Amino acid sequence: MAMDVRFEDAIQRLEAIVEELEQPSITLDRSLALFGEGITHLRSASEALGRAEESVKVLVARAGGVLEVTELSSG
Repeated sequence: MAMDVRFEDAIQRLEAIVEELEQPSITLDRSLALFGEGITHLRSASEALGRAEESVKVLVARAGGVLEVTELSSG
């Protein structure tokens, strides 16, 4: 089960984890611990995004609009 943290906090912690994982002197044990923590924060952020998407759908439906979901390109 994912932690109940704010989306912004989860993203900030993920960024810090990536920075630490990029250090050449990091041990395997620390890398594995950070990876596990990162997965937890990633799940939390993903769930928060899912909840936000559902909220947007409800708001659009209440406004009588049509919601068109499109994939965003990453670059």
